[in-house]
Amino acid sequence: MPAPPLTWIDEHTPLPPTALALGPDSDAPGLLAAGGSVTPERLEEAYRKGVFPWYSPGDPALWWTPDPRMVLPVAGFRLSHSLRKTLRRFIRDPRCEIRIDSSFRRVMAACADTPREGQDGTWIAPEIIAAYSALHDAGRAHSVETWVDGELVGGLYGVGIGAMFFGESMFAHRNDASKIALAALVAFCRAHAITLIDCQQRTRHLASFGAHEISRSAFETHLARTLGAPAPAAWTYHSRMWAALDLAPVGSDIPPDVPLDIPPDTPSAPAAGQP
Repeated sequence: MPAPPLTWIDEHTPLPPTALALGPDSDAPGLLAAGGSVTPERLEEAYRKGVFPWYSPGDPALWWTPDPRMVLPVAGFRLSHSLRKTLRRFIRDPRCEIRIDSSFRRVMAACADTPREGQDGTWIAPEIIAAYSALHDAGRAHSVETWVDGELVGGLYGVGIGAMFFGESMFAHRNDASKIALAALVAFCRAHAITLIDCQQRTRHLASFGAHEISRSAFETHLARTLGAPAPAAWTYHSRMWAALDLAPVGSDIPPDVPLDIPPDTPSAPAAGQP
């Protein structure tokens, strides 16, 4: 049976069902649709369907839903011995801190400007930064930031809806700065009963932290269970959250709005979708 033709959309056309995405034998597996504008409203629609934009500047917007999907179950996050030592030093150093959402646009700009092996240029064009920044202003997009001596040295950004976080990109201007931000995100997710982080597509780097692929259907089942769940009341990082990785600093203050008992991860959909 021939593959279905690519769906073209405009600003007023809803995204098609994900079952219409191009299959594994096509030139662009997982490509669902092309066209339209990347707006906060379109982004919210897309992420709720498990879809994300990815295209080169100057090309039409392309909308993707890979099958399989790379995900990081936060219960299965792997912390290497060397990174654990780095994190302990980071936590003890008063010059170092994790912030959330203090410089979202700067994080996006840094992700766009940081050279990446095997890539020429970036897909994070000015219109992409504008759209995600507007989504951030609406409380749907967030950044986790690594700061040293008052300098932003690494971080990541993504989209948070309900009890789900969709990772987008990360950068590091110092060794391990993006890994520290990822560890902080995992700790934050564990503290707020977010069990899965979307990583979109497979990379060896993410696999080294415990990320793996699940089917699109398993991913969409997980979204159905989590998008309507309560979202974190506040996207704020407290040092107490390092306890989720057995890294809580001795004598750290415990803010009154952070629960002492970190909720356990529930196996549900991520475990069911494991290959």
